[in-house]
Amino acid sequence: MLERPGGAIPILLLDTRLAENDRADRPITDRLYGGDDAWRLCQEIVLGIGGEKMLTALGFSIRTYHMNEGHGALLPLALLRRHSRPPSHVAGDMFPYDRERVLERCVFTTHTPVEAGHDQFSYDLVRRMLGDFVEMPVLQQLAGTDRLNMTRLALNLSGYVNGVAERHGETTQRMFPGYAIRSITNGVHPETWVHPAFADLYDRTCPRWRHEPEFLCSVDTLDRQDWFTAHDAAKAALLDRVRDLTGQSLDPSLPTLGFARRMTAYKRATLILDDPQRLARIAAHRPFQIVFAGKTHPHDRDGKRLIARIIDRARLLKGKVPIVFLPDYDFSLARNLVAGADLWVNTPLPPMEASGTSGMKAALNGVPSLSVLDGWWVEGCMEGVTGWAIGTPDMPPSEHGHAMLDKLEHVILPLFHDDRAGWARVMAGAVSKCGSIFTSHRMMRRYASEAYLDCMPGQGQ
Repeated sequence: MLERPGGAIPILLLDTRLAENDRADRPITDRLYGGDDAWRLCQEIVLGIGGEKMLTALGFSIRTYHMNEGHGALLPLALLRRHSRPPSHVAGDMFPYDRERVLERCVFTTHTPVEAGHDQFSYDLVRRMLGDFVEMPVLQQLAGTDRLNMTRLALNLSGYVNGVAERHGETTQRMFPGYAIRSITNGVHPETWVHPAFADLYDRTCPRWRHEPEFLCSVDTLDRQDWFTAHDAAKAALLDRVRDLTGQSLDPSLPTLGFARRMTAYKRATLILDDPQRLARIAAHRPFQIVFAGKTHPHDRDGKRLIARIIDRARLLKGKVPIVFLPDYDFSLARNLVAGADLWVNTPLPPMEASGTSGMKAALNGVPSLSVLDGWWVEGCMEGVTGWAIGTPDMPPSEHGHAMLDKLEHVILPLFHDDRAGWARVMAGAVSKCGSIFTSHRMMRRYASEAYLDCMPGQGQ
């Protein structure tokens, strides 16, 4: 149980490795990734249909079901089966179920504008796995005529649908015209991601921040030395971790650029390294260092090549730009990185970033972002106040690398090295204008007021 003030939130885990299950079914939940389409569909049957059955068996009375991504889209299909009705000949309506009853109970959040992130299955496979669970013409009407598209199934059975940032909502609307797509921008949990040194600082200056993080808007009145003292502690912890993991000692006086996230092609992790000669020239005048971390999908060859390229570039630039790649990226290491870096770098290929949250975590620790204008950063970027944009919204992605090095060379590094008071102001701006807003508290209030308490029918085509 996940404890919270005044109660507990149950977290239920589905496991098929049970003696009473058929031997072939026991490994279904062993690994999240791996296997073929049949294996993936088995997992989504367990999640959607099995999850709904489990909730019912445990006696939960569910008012609203919230699906994150299409992986759970078979859940509203299971609900639909309970609300059959005679086909109506009014206006040619032959649909045999009362879909409105399902729409008013289901909320759907889509998280990715990447086409491969929307699961699809052949109907031959669906027939083998689900049999006559729902009539095939009904399924094709809800999920697509040629293949079962899990996202489209969720769209057609949910009364409220949203993307996870304003830009992502717009992108999703273009991907799925004909549906009402709202947007609720993601947020992060402040108490989880704020470094202890910053937590102490906030406790002294705005003690209600843990439960009402919007009060962090007042921290921009703090003295600059407060920011540097807290950040020095967070940076020391990161550099200690770097030394423990790699044996390499980084200079605490140098600006440290952090890049840590899932290593996949559209994140363009190596964009900052694509012009090593210019990078070396910039560092010769105003030195800096870069820390990378991340993992890739087991089957993502492009992601693995990105990691190999980072390591190759680190060797090429040795003695000119200190670059380290940290292995075994996990929750603990992420906490070190988002608090201990001086600048958070994000270089997605627009419009592929749905939201992104690592920059939000960094902002809570006074770490400004240097990011492409995509995902949440479209809303969070105040140039020179909370961080900096890479290029402009209409800039061709091929020009982002040059624009990033321009901003680094002519704006960011001079500010860090030559104007410490100015740098402290940007740290304060990151917290007061991003850290106070892009939180799980604000996000959940919006879900409660807009989705859960006002989930009305009206979706679909």
